[in-house]
Amino acid sequence: MNNSKILNEIYDRLFKSFGKQHWWPGETDFEVVIGAIITQNTNWTNVEKAIKNLKNAKVFTPRKLHEIDIKRLANLIKPSGYFNVKAKRLKHFIEWLFLKYNGSLSKMFKQDYVKLRNELLSVNGIGRETADSIILYAAEKPTFVVDAYTKRVLVRHGLITEDYDYEEIKAFFENNLSKKCISLQ
Repeated sequence: MNNSKILNEIYDRLFKSFGKQHWWPGETDFEVVIGAIITQNTNWTNVEKAIKNLKNAKVFTPRKLHEIDIKRLANLIKPSGYFNVKAKRLKHFIEWLFLKYNGSLSKMFKQDYVKLRNELLSVNGIGRETADSIILYAAEKPTFVVDAYTKRVLVRHGLITEDYDYEEIKAFFENNLSKKCISLQ
């Protein structure tokens, strides 16, 4: 059986059993983007606490995060862990968003997928999984997000070897799954 048939069969079985998951929690595209950045190395419960702090402090907009002092930002996102590093990452993203798109996510999302991904990857603190999460869940462009569990499943089923890296796994899915499956991830 070829890889395309195997992956689509697995996808169809999972979708039939579980349906669309609406996996990424977030009330707005902005919340999805900020959540994608601060969820690195933590669980979603802690991200929710950090986002709630930002909302309660009335600084949960691109403009307010652009203006906020980094020490105050770090204190507000403390529940997410590694808060000093994450505050810097948020600031890098927000500064880039204002520099390139005048603070507008909708302008950012109008970019071609390849250009947007390359631009996001150029922002200090945004890696491949975070960039792909932003593109899929906030920009709603079809892409495949790879995480450690994805790789583990593929290795255990003998579809890839342990030495595959992020880009190879991403390509494996994107070359073998239908676009419909990728956009519903």
